[in-house]
Amino acid sequence: MTTDLHWSKSSYSDGEGECLEVALTPTTIHIRDSKTPAPTLKVTPTTWTAFVTTLASLA
Repeated sequence: MTTDLHWSKSSYSDGEGECLEVALTPTTIHIRDSKTPAPTLKVTPTTWTAFVTTLASLA
């Protein structure tokens, strides 16, 4: 259940609700829109790492 998770916002958030929140667990990365917290997207840590690595390479 996602209600017991610790949700974090990026330090790059604009403060106006235009951001994603992420909750990390050993087996699943939970992602949600801060304005509309349900539903959530769930990915594996491997998928999350590949996503973040790709974003970093584009910066």
